[in-house]
Amino acid sequence: MTRPLPRAHFNSSPLVRFLTENTMMEPVQATEDVGQKLGDWLNFRQAIALQSVLQAGPGGPEALPAHRQRAAPINPAALARHVDKIRAQLTESINQGAPAGSGLALIQMPAADLDDPVDPKTAFAPYRRFHAAHQRQMETCLRSLRASVRLQLTKRGGHLQQLATLDTALENILSEREALLLGKVIKMLEKRFVQALKLHLKQQNDAVSDTASPQGVHQQTLSWLMPHRQALRSALLAELDTRLQPTLGLLEALTSENPDT
Repeated sequence: MTRPLPRAHFNSSPLVRFLTENTMMEPVQATEDVGQKLGDWLNFRQAIALQSVLQAGPGGPEALPAHRQRAAPINPAALARHVDKIRAQLTESINQGAPAGSGLALIQMPAADLDDPVDPKTAFAPYRRFHAAHQRQMETCLRSLRASVRLQLTKRGGHLQQLATLDTALENILSEREALLLGKVIKMLEKRFVQALKLHLKQQNDAVSDTASPQGVHQQTLSWLMPHRQALRSALLAELDTRLQPTLGLLEALTSENPDT
């Protein structure tokens, strides 16, 4: 028996907890209806497209393109290990840099120094690029991973294939809104960064005349900057968890059809 897969609880997701604990959003009410929220996000054409998918009956794997029919089914346990491997590689990439042999690009955290003189309007730019690069890497890797898991459901036919078709539709419909919402996180982090930087510069200017050692001023800079650098990594790790939820849901559906796993 393999370990049970983590279930998706939107109201307790790491991203929601991160934003709530850092006072970037109001706590989410557990009583909010997810279906109603989803309906509010859809326009008329998207609702019709989604309804047609829901009304379509289960199909068979013979409807797949020939090159997909030839793809061999993967044991759910092996597929779960592959998902875990990708998650671990992306996590390490965010925390320490891309692991050797992963094929991931090396995205380095900006140096823990500020240009002199410091311009609050541009000081966050290197961190914004760091965040955007990790977002692109996550999107590329996890979109491919999600498609791979979805293919395994499709090859089983029946209700699993119908679920895969529904997931494809939801991914196409919600990808733009997902990008918009996730893009707001870095803007909130930048706002907090700039506010803290301005306060730090004021305190530094007040203290520099009383500080004989330049090293003391530098240490103050590092102590101010470190929490914001860690917050950036924490936000990326929480986003990784959020982006993985659809794939984990598909994998859980596949696993539930195979009691031995």
